[in-house]
Amino acid sequence: MEKIEEQFANLHIVKCSSENKEPTYLLGIDTSKTVQAEKGSLVAVLCSNGSIRIYDKERLNVLREFSGLPGLLNGVRFVNSCDSVYSACTDGTVKCWDARLASEKPVQLFKGYPSNIFISFDINCNDHVICAGTEKVDDDALLVFWDARINSQDMSTVRDPLGTYSETHSDDITQVRFHPSNPNMVVSGSTDGLVNVYDIGVDNEEDALVTTCNSVSSVSCIGWSGKDYKQIYCMTHDEGFCWWDLNHLDTDEAITRLNIQDVREVVNVKEGILDYLIGGLYHEKMDKLFVVGGTNTGRIQLLSCTPSGLNHVMSLQGGHTATVRSFCWNTQDESLLTGGEDAQLLLWKPGAIEKTFTKKDSMKIASSVHQRVRVHSNDSYKRRKRQ
Repeated sequence: MEKIEEQFANLHIVKCSSENKEPTYLLGIDTSKTVQAEKGSLVAVLCSNGSIRIYDKERLNVLREFSGLPGLLNGVRFVNSCDSVYSACTDGTVKCWDARLASEKPVQLFKGYPSNIFISFDINCNDHVICAGTEKVDDDALLVFWDARINSQDMSTVRDPLGTYSETHSDDITQVRFHPSNPNMVVSGSTDGLVNVYDIGVDNEEDALVTTCNSVSSVSCIGWSGKDYKQIYCMTHDEGFCWWDLNHLDTDEAITRLNIQDVREVVNVKEGILDYLIGGLYHEKMDKLFVVGGTNTGRIQLLSCTPSGLNHVMSLQGGHTATVRSFCWNTQDESLLTGGEDAQLLLWKPGAIEKTFTKKDSMKIASSVHQRVRVHSNDSYKRRKRQ
């Protein structure tokens, strides 16, 4: 089997998104799971102006744009069964659009409770349940759940919640991730430093809480990894990394595989530096977890995870000119999509002829967008926090 180093070293840029009238930071990327040969795959990108842009994956031209105004959208996710794309909104709803329709109106609206401000969400692997995390309001930080199934008896476009979890986080819930293959398992992360694992098949919140892990910092990213996805990892807003093994919950072995307070201080990066972490990448075929980071000048760094630490594997460069904020790795064709603060969406493919294009400078953005990109304002994290 080809090593990940060879797969990444073989990547070249084949497409760059065309110039948009309103340049924005590209904060999140997801691709459609359904493949229609005559229509091609779609890419959904969360932008710092609070909108979602839908692209044709092969050409990277913008097909349409969805807005959450007057609210701002957080997170972007295609479901598995069709080309519906979801996002959580600060107006207290989770919105669903048909990505192949030109209409900007959501086809489904999942309403929260009064005062809910949603900043994170996910939908489970069988597309049946949506879970969204809120900002802390008064003393409440909630996980809110909805039934996402289409019911022929109830064709209403507005759905009310099934219920909430309210006792397990004490601050903004920045991340929600369902298990890739078990529809009942979900993990959440918060600025309170806690990473909670739940089994939502259990009746009440107290019994549903499987375990709580403490990152001791504000959580910026979480995910599942390992054989049968029985491990979880998280990154923090001050560039920390934690990795836990849930297989050891019922044993005497420690569940912590790795806990690094600041990855930048311990990783030796060949030919350069590491300024920040972007996210995690679990390679199922290789049964290996990788961490993706980058530099402020747009270089992408790939790190491998072992219980003894993080090791630099290789760098990707020559594409972005500013901080890279998002990526999406396709294990089927081994292609990579990346988005950054230079407003560029790049498609990398193995063995391709590298495309030449004009590089763009890092954008100077207005203060309103600055606030959008750095949502939280805890003084201890202000220095280096990215959303």
